[in-house]
Amino acid sequence: MHFIQLIKRFVPPYKGYMALNIFFNILSTILSLFSFAAIIPVLRILFGLTANESIWTELSEVSGIQETLAAIRGNLYCILNNLIIVEGPGYVLMWLGIFLVFMTGLKCLTAWLANYFMVPIRTGVLRDLRQQLYNKVLSLPMGYFTEARRGDVISRMTNDVNEVEASIMSALDILFKNPIMIFFYLLTMFIISWQLTLFVMALLPIAIFCIGRIGRSLKRASTKGQEQNAEILSSIDETLLGLRVVKGFNAQDKQRTRFTKLINATRATFNRINRRYYLAHPLSEFLGTTLIAVILWFGGTLILQHNATIDASTFIYYLVIFYSIINPAKDLSKASYGIRRGMASLERIDTILNTQSNIEEPAQPQPVKFEKEVAFDHVHFAYQQDREVLTDINLVIPKGQTVALVGQSGGGKTTLTDLVPRFYDPVSGKVTIDGTDIRQFSTHDLREQMGIVSQEPILFNDTIYNNITFGVDTTQPAPKGMTWQQAVEQAARIANATEFIDRMPEGYQTVIGDRGSRLSGGQRQRLSIARAILKNPPILILDEATSALDSESEKLVQEALEHLMKDRTTLVVAHRLSTIKHADLICVVHEGRIVEQGTHDELYAKKGYYTKLVDMQQ
Repeated sequence: MHFIQLIKRFVPPYKGYMALNIFFNILSTILSLFSFAAIIPVLRILFGLTANESIWTELSEVSGIQETLAAIRGNLYCILNNLIIVEGPGYVLMWLGIFLVFMTGLKCLTAWLANYFMVPIRTGVLRDLRQQLYNKVLSLPMGYFTEARRGDVISRMTNDVNEVEASIMSALDILFKNPIMIFFYLLTMFIISWQLTLFVMALLPIAIFCIGRIGRSLKRASTKGQEQNAEILSSIDETLLGLRVVKGFNAQDKQRTRFTKLINATRATFNRINRRYYLAHPLSEFLGTTLIAVILWFGGTLILQHNATIDASTFIYYLVIFYSIINPAKDLSKASYGIRRGMASLERIDTILNTQSNIEEPAQPQPVKFEKEVAFDHVHFAYQQDREVLTDINLVIPKGQTVALVGQSGGGKTTLTDLVPRFYDPVSGKVTIDGTDIRQFSTHDLREQMGIVSQEPILFNDTIYNNITFGVDTTQPAPKGMTWQQAVEQAARIANATEFIDRMPEGYQTVIGDRGSRLSGGQRQRLSIARAILKNPPILILDEATSALDSESEKLVQEALEHLMKDRTTLVVAHRLSTIKHADLICVVHEGRIVEQGTHDELYAKKGYYTKLVDMQQ
């Protein structure tokens, strides 16, 4: 039972609201039955039948539920008959109308209160699911995102979550709202005429079977539709990121054709889904009307019999109740379709939530103590089992020294640096800090020791101040007795960033746009350096931090990097060899191996790989 699984999984934190919702749903249903009951005396007055009801029955003299209910009903008719004799039929009809309005008002109030207490469940489930997904995305290893497309992940966190939220609301209706209404309505129908109700119950499975057949393929079609939605988001994401290339190569028509084909296929899929979904309402209404017609025939034959157990006015009340069952029954059929669609989305969400991270946290993490060196000990690494990216890497980085990695693109330099903060774990071998395998540290404590400046600076659509303080906890005291504002300004000054920040309209409170789009490449890089300076980490990783800059920006950024690298253990991936001539150790990485090590002068004198790289750049 899919809806029970959904409720068990998401609703328990809101069981208080759920109890109130159930209570008011029951109250609303009972009040609706009382309001409908006003129809019977109205009809009896109009049909002139109340004159026959003038005998009072003592309840103590009757036994059995049916007899007691009949006695209560007879006594009410007796009271109405006496009122009609004394005050007249118009007076009684007026008070019956007031009673109907009052009971309907109470019924509407309780129905609203039932929905009122459903709102926190709906919004809470949506929030919880999004939070779970976001937390999971933050905890997933970097390797997951080399295979998963961003658009697909975004689609699962938005479109699929909305489908699941709607599905949970449908499940709640199926389990708590509509069954309550149907139960009380059917109970009342049994009390009025068990023969007629058994006849109705015999016909209902036919209607349920007809409606159920429509929704069987919805789950499969919904899965396909959500996958196509994810492809659309991925296409939009790729186009926005690569818009300069699309326009530069005059590829607008190619992208337009590709996108049009994709959205047309998605439209065709959702045409099939929605047409079948919207068939539920008219089909159930048609079947309900057919049932009423059959009941009119069967009930009419019962009334026309001399020993009829139901009179005409009660039969009309019975029809009103039965017609009231049709709406919750229709909602049940629509809800079942919604659950099928939601379960398809939930399966896509669960592929993320159930993904196991291959970066395992130690059960008893050791404290990080960095006093001597970072070392690679016979490290092998592969993204896929069939091709090794790093082979037998042995490297020691003494504390306070700068080690540069150079070599051809695709040789494994960036991958090697990614092993230090445990973005990935080696297939074999180990990375150690002071002789302790970094897998013995918690990833949080390990990464606290590091600052990273990459080739493509990652900034956020926020203020300059918040981007610089991104890597620190500003709820704690600022370093060296300064305020955080002073610390940020000092970091920006060291990073040569104050000259453009001071020109900004709102200074450090200026919002820099998506991915820092309002800044130049050099300005973005200097902000990312200021962020690393403020964090003040003992280990620094620079991944081609100046390769994408012009000469003037490179000079400013290089000066900032020299300030940053001072007295720090630094691992540098270098593209421009002129920037790392003064490194304590230069390692040439070729096809996943360290083929040469030494200072600039030592390596250049060898006339090997490094010499060729230097000569090509000169």
